[in-house]
Amino acid sequence: MAVVLIIEDDEAIRSALVRALNSRGYVVQSYSAGMPALQPIIDNRPDVVLLDLGLPDVDGLQVLSMVRSVSAVPVIVVTAREDDDDAVRALDAGADDFVIKPFGADHLEARIRAVLRRSGSAGHRGDERIVVGGLVLEPRTRTASLDGAPLELNRKEFDLLLALAQRQGEVVSKRELLAEIWRQPNDSGARTIDVHLSWLRRKLGETGAEPRYLHSSRGVGIRLSAPDS
Repeated sequence: MAVVLIIEDDEAIRSALVRALNSRGYVVQSYSAGMPALQPIIDNRPDVVLLDLGLPDVDGLQVLSMVRSVSAVPVIVVTAREDDDDAVRALDAGADDFVIKPFGADHLEARIRAVLRRSGSAGHRGDERIVVGGLVLEPRTRTASLDGAPLELNRKEFDLLLALAQRQGEVVSKRELLAEIWRQPNDSGARTIDVHLSWLRRKLGETGAEPRYLHSSRGVGIRLSAPDS
């Protein structure tokens, strides 16, 4: 069970985040200022930190710099600042992702799951080979094969297939996939996923009417599973 540490000074937002993440199975620790959270990050070693930039005691970028001096914990900056320069500075300072308020809980959770997989936290090993029936994905080299034959995938096709393979057997919503892969906070890009799924099905030797690996759950999402499961 992943541990999320929240640093957010707005009590209403902080409480809403705690409730939303608790309801999704995360263990949550929360702080209203930056300095009190530094020692718990060192001592308790959370799996991911959600960091607001506008804190009452010290600027969030300074907190990020201090965290990075003592820990490699994944940090998602969560802020109302919409200035691209802030995003660039946060990423340059070591943030793993950047989310602008307001956002939905599903969108945020997709970002959390993505950084956990990339970091290998909470029991995940992001570079391990994934085997689903005759489908093999190598995250480290970003290559894939089907029944021993290489698959020619573009970047987004591989990212989509990897996201589904890492949760094989689970139905993953298009909203989650849009947030995680295309960084879109709503369903406006659902058609984009449909197009990429169509391309993937063709390369996997299947169709929507006769699926082998990619199974659609109408109104819910997509599930990747081996043909015999």
